[in-house]
Amino acid sequence: MHLTIDGFGGDRERLSSESLVRSLLDTYPAEINMTKISDPHVQRYVGEKAEDWGVSGFVLIAESHIAIHTFPERGYVWVDVFSCKEFEASGATGRIVEAFGLRSVRTAVLERGLEYPHSVEEATPVAMDERLAVAGTLGQAD
Repeated sequence: MHLTIDGFGGDRERLSSESLVRSLLDTYPAEINMTKISDPHVQRYVGEKAEDWGVSGFVLIAESHIAIHTFPERGYVWVDVFSCKEFEASGATGRIVEAFGLRSVRTAVLERGLEYPHSVEEATPVAMDERLAVAGTLGQAD
């Protein structure tokens, strides 16, 4: 599942804050039932145009990653939540709206891993076959 959030009309001070982005990336994974596996990495960016500066950051999660890019002069934030497990998109979006004081958002949800079975009954034999294939290669020299 890949949730994209384009936020508009955000609070300039919040969108400018490296500490807010870092803190959000630190706590947000647990808030949406994900497992953080790295510390957040946050960087201020200054573009060629004065209005293009902002704060970007990401955190790795066991399920994939979360990235945030802010544009304080424009009042924008772009967020990607990419996960191999389902999560509540509206709750995840609401937390971003709250964090940056957004007036409006545009979201999209892309389904990923469509070829992989989604029920336990269908996934179990696939997973067992994959594990047996890996186990069969253990101890073999190249």
